Amino acid sequence: MQTSGNRRGNGLRQQVLVLYLAHSALDAPVVAWSFWDGTGARERMAGDEDEPPYASGLDALRDGWRLFQSSPLLPHAPGDEFRTGYLKYEFFFEKLTDGSD
Repeated sequence: MQTSGNRRGNGLRQQVLVLYLAHSALDAPVVAWSFWDGTGARERMAGDEDEPPYASGLDALRDGWRLFQSSPLLPHAPGDEFRTGYLKYEFFFEKLTDGSD
């Protein structure tokens, strides 16, 4: 069984980037983000950085991230148009890397 921080083999590892955008278009500004590094090369915690890694989802695509999920566009229920309890426009990106970059 593999323990945290150990690498097995020398294959590619997945990095996951979640960008929350201001609206549903990929060129919308990033309002929040999360990053997980399966290579173990970088240890980060939420809130470590003041600036997002990209200005938009389109910028992440241009840098080699692959989009693999976006939130479905669901209409708000009447009266809920201005609720701020969640971030609606969530986009998941991945990059496969050997951890050397």
